[in-house]
Amino acid sequence: MNLVHSIIFGYVFTAVVIMGHCVLQAISASSSQTGESVPDNFIGFDSAPDKVVDGSVVRVQYQCSKPCHLAVEVVVSTLKKTDLAVFRRNWNSSATRVYRIHQVQLRLPPSILYQHDFFNRRVLDAQNVTVRAWLDHLNDGSEPGTYHSSMLKIYKVLQIKPLSERPTKPPTDCPSWSAQLMWQMTRNRIYHCPHESDTMDLLKFPLATTGEHFGVVRRFQPFIDRGLERARLHAVTQPSVTLSVWIYLLKWCHKKLCGIIHHVDRNNLYDSVLMQLTDTGDVIIQARVTTGEDEAFQTSVALPLRKWIRLDCYIQDSKVLLDATWDDKTLKYEYEFQDSIHYDDTDGYFVIGGSKHISGIRGYFGPIKYYRFGTEEVTNELHPKSALQELDKTHQECVEIKAITRAFLQQVTESHLLSIINKGVCTPHFIKLWGRFREKTSTQTWTWEKQLNYSVLFRVLQTKEEDIRRGSLGMKDLRGTLFEHAVSTIFTRDQAEIKIPTKSVALLQVSSCFGYHKASLLLATIYLSGLGHAVDQQLGHVYSLIGAAGDNRFALMHAGYKHTQGIDGFPKDLDMAYSYYSNTGVQSNIDSSRMHEDKQYTPEHIYLSNQEDVYRLTHKTRDVFQYLKFHAERGDVESQKRLGTMLYWGQHGLSKDQVSAVKWFERSAMQMKDPSAMYDYSILLMKGQGVKRNHTRGFQLLEKAAAMGSINALNGLGWYHGIILNDHKTAAIYFEQAALNGSADGMFNLGIYHLSGINPDSPWRNETAAFHQFLNAAQLGHIAASVEIARYLSTGSLEGVSQDVERAVIMLKTVCEQNGHLGFMIREALQAYLQGSWQEAFVKYVLVAETGLGLAQSNVAHLCEELNLSHDCQWRYHNYSILNYDPHPSALLKMGDYYYCSSSTREDSLSLVGQAVSMYGRAALAGSPQGMYNLVVLAQQGHVLPLSVCGLFNVSRRDELDIVVEKILKRCMETEDEEAVTPCSLALLGVQMGKALRRMTQNGAQLLLAYASILSVCVITVVMPLQSCLEQRLPRYRVVALRAGTSSVSQDGVNLNREQDGIMGGTYRAVGNLWLTILNGEQWLRQAGDLTVTLSGVCLCVFWTTLLYHLL
Repeated sequence: MNLVHSIIFGYVFTAVVIMGHCVLQAISASSSQTGESVPDNFIGFDSAPDKVVDGSVVRVQYQCSKPCHLAVEVVVSTLKKTDLAVFRRNWNSSATRVYRIHQVQLRLPPSILYQHDFFNRRVLDAQNVTVRAWLDHLNDGSEPGTYHSSMLKIYKVLQIKPLSERPTKPPTDCPSWSAQLMWQMTRNRIYHCPHESDTMDLLKFPLATTGEHFGVVRRFQPFIDRGLERARLHAVTQPSVTLSVWIYLLKWCHKKLCGIIHHVDRNNLYDSVLMQLTDTGDVIIQARVTTGEDEAFQTSVALPLRKWIRLDCYIQDSKVLLDATWDDKTLKYEYEFQDSIHYDDTDGYFVIGGSKHISGIRGYFGPIKYYRFGTEEVTNELHPKSALQELDKTHQECVEIKAITRAFLQQVTESHLLSIINKGVCTPHFIKLWGRFREKTSTQTWTWEKQLNYSVLFRVLQTKEEDIRRGSLGMKDLRGTLFEHAVSTIFTRDQAEIKIPTKSVALLQVSSCFGYHKASLLLATIYLSGLGHAVDQQLGHVYSLIGAAGDNRFALMHAGYKHTQGIDGFPKDLDMAYSYYSNTGVQSNIDSSRMHEDKQYTPEHIYLSNQEDVYRLTHKTRDVFQYLKFHAERGDVESQKRLGTMLYWGQHGLSKDQVSAVKWFERSAMQMKDPSAMYDYSILLMKGQGVKRNHTRGFQLLEKAAAMGSINALNGLGWYHGIILNDHKTAAIYFEQAALNGSADGMFNLGIYHLSGINPDSPWRNETAAFHQFLNAAQLGHIAASVEIARYLSTGSLEGVSQDVERAVIMLKTVCEQNGHLGFMIREALQAYLQGSWQEAFVKYVLVAETGLGLAQSNVAHLCEELNLSHDCQWRYHNYSILNYDPHPSALLKMGDYYYCSSSTREDSLSLVGQAVSMYGRAALAGSPQGMYNLVVLAQQGHVLPLSVCGLFNVSRRDELDIVVEKILKRCMETEDEEAVTPCSLALLGVQMGKALRRMTQNGAQLLLAYASILSVCVITVVMPLQSCLEQRLPRYRVVALRAGTSSVSQDGVNLNREQDGIMGGTYRAVGNLWLTILNGEQWLRQAGDLTVTLSGVCLCVFWTTLLYHLL
């Protein structure tokens, strides 16, 4: 059988071999007949998925004629992008002419597999998914190619599910509740591209300008949109720009030229476009052409005064068109430069009004629109139209009022001259007749209608007619008189409620017209706050602008403050705020050199709500002065210096007495012991203030003071050499020494030398070095340096210094609040308050409060409460005071109390309590113990503390309540008086005792001890009164027993009645036994009580010892 099987297997195998050979021959013959051959390089899919499935397999078959590079990738096409690769696998093959199959597993990202959810936030809305492969030969030194540059390539389109039908991605972890809630709130949010417009509003609110070097700075950034930015860059040499400006001129330029709008480039040079006004009302437009030269042309337009004028400037390549419109008529001007205008609005900055390069116009700016790509039709209406028309109406009325008043004064003066001629001189009869005839036939300069309109003014002028005749009351004197008269009628003696009568408002308006702009500020306050008058923001804005245009310090600070905070209808615009504050800052810098004058005082921070401040001012000032005078007369240098300083500057309620102050300065300096005293007196000698100028003696004192170590004397020597001797080289050496030793004046003066380049050793201008010196001086509180630093920060024009308008405004506001005229008004208000004239104090504090000074705002709020004025008055100024950058803690506490008390009667109680916590937290950050204590109370009620407060006390919201409360109370105790028992110390003791008791109750034995202590207290409470009661009853029993024992005994001690002794003896013995029984019981109770009290005392001692152990 085995042999048979072997023969059969042999036949079968031979047949198979023969058949295979025949097949190969047939294939070879067929190929030779058709002319085809197997390619040396090919690639194809042996198998590929039909759908998008993660983990699916692609089998690639290929053959290479030489070493090659192959790749498989999956690409996605969306609505925004095409050929976005989401998977790629590469490999190399070195086998040539060998047929192979390579298997690749696809690992696809979740963005094309799953729908949008919490764990899969970045989703691709794929429109097409393709798997593709390619083959390319490997060349020496060359990198592998891409799909599009490959030699052979294939692809297959896969089916993909729509975004809504995709499955949800399995969660990998559990999200927090807050994260999931935030996801649910934002999952359906549609994000939009930022909207950009080539039309910009440079001004939406009117701007008052004083005709000085102050204006609004605007910077323009490149477009975010690439298309717009490409168009802007293309238009730099072929510009198409339109600028529409509304202006209101009070006067033409007091110099030859003044600025309307000008462009300053990064090199501090004028660039396109520059629009100027001449002293005759003409407009000059200057531009820089592409050749780098500046060209300009002038229009003979003669702009009118006191009219709203719109100037539309069109720039089109090399052509400039100007349209001037007022009173519904338009004048057109056209000019064409020889070359195209070069215009790049992102280079440098634009200024509306004046800057350090040029002064601005005197008047107002209305709405300003800027079309960066130009426009054929300008849409720039006068807005707010009613307010600006009211402003124009007010100025027109002021012109009329001034004319009427001048005519009245002239007529009264002339009639006075005629009366002198008639009465004092022998005059011919025809002259008398001529005088009477002239009086009867002279025409009045006002009609009956005008007399009715200005009846209040006429009545006041008639009452002052005698003063006018004597010449003691002119136009300048009249404005202050009218203001004082108006203020005196606001309050009456028999009413505390503030009420502004129509007569007072009319007088204030006239005073404002005459240029007394404290009246303008008071009118603005009345209309904006509703103090005794209905709120009228429109009129409030009008008088705010009038006061600011009048260059009044208080009105400028008022406008700057309103724009800083964005309150009372003023838009929040820091650039506009800087425009006003920079003006007041420069004035404050000038005023600081005149602080010795009678109308200026250093502002003293006396809060009326702080009784200690008021008491110290009213009771201790005189004692301190007498104490210092006593020691100063005995030669104490420190007392002499302090006394001279108080008298020179008028500190602590003292009036200025420059003569006496200089005498004390001289006495302290001539002792040659104190270098600071020598320096102070030498400066007075140098400047001739209160003493005859003597440079030689002053220089000698300066040298001695510098030799004794006075840093300020080094700066003084620099000033002497630079200003008096004109030796700038030596002056720079002294300034540098003073600056290195920390002198703010030395730093500033050294910065001036860097800025001007007048130092012979460094004869070039170094603005960067000057900036650093100014910055160091400003950080030490130097006023002039702060003004300079604010200017750099407002423009960002210095290389390396970025624009920071907010910081500039804060610095200038700090400078302005040190103004001596502000201090004088505060002093007058305080003196009125101390003298009992609270109404006068209220008006003066209001004028200061409207400038944004937190001290005055707090005092106004206090007076509103004391005078029983409206509730809104009090909280208006409390609220304003907390808007400042460094509010006083008392204002924060007041507002916190207001919010907390209001929470019990309002529906939004949670938000109000949250605001109260915020106020208390800010007070705590400012170091207020009351604020810290209030935070503890609210925290114990379960309210969450702000993160800033947690950071201050080094606690977190995860800490236990006791830890948080204990840390806050400890910090509170550190800020309080350590010797006094304060609420914080008592609260801390209670918290610590509570913690100690909780620790004791955690131990069984100590818990038993606590219960025993409670029982001991009860026992002592019961036993001690019981023992007192027994001691009170014991003497009565003793008296009864004594009487019973001696009633039958005679005087000689013998018993005279034996019978009675037998009968009554038993009774007496019974009484004695009862007494003994009571005595024994009492003794036992006393011993038991003493033992109980002793045990209770021991128990209490152990308890308190254990409690103290846990406390410590």
